[in-house]
Amino acid sequence: MGEKITDLSENLQERAAFIQHLIEDIAALELMLRNRAFEDDVVRIGAEQELCLVNEHYRPMGANLALLKAVDDARFTTELASYNVEINLDPVPLKDTAFAKVEKQLTGLLQKGGKAAQELGAQLMLVGILPTIGKDEVSLEYLTPIPRYYALNEKLTQTKGSDFNLKIRGVDELFLKHDSVMFEACNTSFQLHLQVPSHDFVSSYNWSQAIAGPVLSVCCNSPLLMGRELWKETRIALFQQSLDTRRISAALRNQSPRVGFGTQWETGSVAEIFKKDISRHRVLLTKPIAKSSLAQYQDGEVPDLFALRLHNGTVYRWNRPCYGIGGGKPHLRIENRYIPAGPSVLDEMANFAFWVGLMAGRPKEYDDMPSKMDFRLAKANFIKAARTGQESVLYWMGQQMTAKDLILQKLMPIARAGLEKCQIAPADIERLLGVIAQRLQAQTGDAWQVQNLRELKRHFKTDRALVLLTKAMCDNQAKDLPVHRWPKIDWEDDLRPHRLVKEVMTTHLYKLSEDDTVAMAKAIMVWNHIHHIPVENGKGRLTGLLTWSHLNALGQAEMAAGMKVAEAMVREVITIAPDALISDAVKLMDDRGIGCLPVCMGKHMVGIMSKNDLGT
Repeated sequence: MGEKITDLSENLQERAAFIQHLIEDIAALELMLRNRAFEDDVVRIGAEQELCLVNEHYRPMGANLALLKAVDDARFTTELASYNVEINLDPVPLKDTAFAKVEKQLTGLLQKGGKAAQELGAQLMLVGILPTIGKDEVSLEYLTPIPRYYALNEKLTQTKGSDFNLKIRGVDELFLKHDSVMFEACNTSFQLHLQVPSHDFVSSYNWSQAIAGPVLSVCCNSPLLMGRELWKETRIALFQQSLDTRRISAALRNQSPRVGFGTQWETGSVAEIFKKDISRHRVLLTKPIAKSSLAQYQDGEVPDLFALRLHNGTVYRWNRPCYGIGGGKPHLRIENRYIPAGPSVLDEMANFAFWVGLMAGRPKEYDDMPSKMDFRLAKANFIKAARTGQESVLYWMGQQMTAKDLILQKLMPIARAGLEKCQIAPADIERLLGVIAQRLQAQTGDAWQVQNLRELKRHFKTDRALVLLTKAMCDNQAKDLPVHRWPKIDWEDDLRPHRLVKEVMTTHLYKLSEDDTVAMAKAIMVWNHIHHIPVENGKGRLTGLLTWSHLNALGQAEMAAGMKVAEAMVREVITIAPDALISDAVKLMDDRGIGCLPVCMGKHMVGIMSKNDLGT
C-alpha cells in the first residue's frame, strides 16, 4: 500500500506503456532465474505490523497522518483507513537470536509510536478486527487522503460495477451492501516475510499452502465484526468479500477473486505464479516508469521490476510471492498474509517462529506436495480453520485429525527441527513454541474475545460490552501478556459512566408499518411488555411513533373498525443520533416530557432509547 500514485487519469498511452513494462519484467525475471542471479545463500525474515489507532473511548481514531508526522520514522507508513498505520520492520538474518531481535525492534517501535499517539489523545492497539468499528468508520470519510488509496478505491469499484456484498454467517449473520472498499480497512494483520532460495521457491510455496490451515487454526484473533459473532478468523471472509470485484456472470465463469487461497498446486518457477496473476487479474494501477527492466539487466543493474511489484500489490494471495532488492541484491520472499495482529507482541512472535520453523523444517518427503495431498484438501483446511479455529477437524496426508492433535503430534516437531536447523537460540525456541503449546491447552485470542463478550452482554448493551472488551484487550497488551494468560474481564471493577447513546440503546426492535392495524399494535405491546413502537414506511424510513398512551386514548369502536397505525401515530418524532451524549438524551426527554427517543442515522432507525435503558 505504500506505493505513491499521483496520476488518476485514464491515460491509455501510459497504461499501454505500463503493461509493456509488466511483460518485460516477467522476461527479465526469467532471465535472472536462468542465470541464478538471486541471493540464495542467505535467509532473512521480516514483518509488517498493522495497527489500529483508538481514542480515549476505545473507538477508531482517524489520525494516522498526524501520528506519522509526530513519529517522524520512515518505518511507519499509512494504511487504507485513517485509523490504521503500518510498521515495516527491518529484515534480520535467520540465525541465533533473530526472533529476539525482531521482537526488540517491534517493541521499541510500538513504544515510540505509542508515545506519539498518547500526545494526540490516542493509543495503539494490536487486533485482527477492532471490536468497536461501526458502520460510520467504514465510510469514505475515513479513507486516508493519499492518491493511491483514492485510485485503488476508484478502480476496484469501477471494476465491480455495483455495490460490494458482505454475507458472513457464523453464530450470528452479517448481510450488508457497501459502496466502497473501506470494509477492507477493518482488517489488521501481522504479515510475515521469509526469504526463499529461487531454485526451491515453488516447493516452498506449495508447502506454505499445505500448512496454512493448521497454522491459522491456532492464531485466530478476529471473531467479531460490528458486534456480530462470525468466523473464528473473520478477516479471511471479510477481506475476500470486501475486495471481490467479480460480477455475478464472471463469478459463474469461475474467475479467480483478487483475494484468495489459489486453485491448484504451483509448478515451474515463481515466474509462472506471476504470469497466472497477470493473466487473471486486470491491471488496476499504473505509473510512469523511466527505464525498462530488460535494459537495466543488460546494463548490469539489478532490475527494479516496478510494474510487476505494483501489480503484485493489488493481488492479495494469502501466501503471496514477492520480489525485492536488499543490499543491492535481488531476492524472493513468501509473504504470509493470513496471520492477524495481536493479541500481544509475544503471541505474534510465537506465531512467527512457529510458521518459520515449519517452513525451514519441511521434511524432504514434502518437496513434491502434489504427490502427497490433494490441493482442495489444503484449501478446505484453510477455510475450516478460518471458520472454526482450534475446533477444526483437518485432513493431513490421508488422516483426519483435530487441529490441536495435528499441531502437537505432527507439526510442532517439524517446527522445532526447522528452528534448530537455522541455529536459533534454544531459549527462544523453548519460549516461543511454548507459547503455542500453552495456547492450545488454554485459550486462543478468538475464544477469549467470544467468551468475555457473551458474559458482558448479560450485563450491558452490545456497544457498551464492545467498549469494555476493547479496553481489556488494550490493558492486557500493555502488560505484554500472551493470550493464554489473559484473565476473565472483571467488569464490576471498571464501571465507567455511560457516555454515548449507542452504548445503552436497544437494537432488537419491534417495528410497525403504517398500514398495520392499531389492534395488532396493541397486541404486540401487551405480549412484549413494551410501551413504544416506531413506525416505518415502505422504504424503511421512520415516519412516526405509537405509544401506549395513544392507544389508551382510542375507543373500542376505533379498534374494532380496523384503524390503521398511520391514523393514530405521532408524526413529529423527536430523534437522536447514536453518537450523542447520554446526558443530552436525558435532558431532551425531560424537556419534552417523553419517555423514549428513536435513535437514527439519517432517516433510518438503528435503535431506541428509553429511560429504562439507563439502569444498565
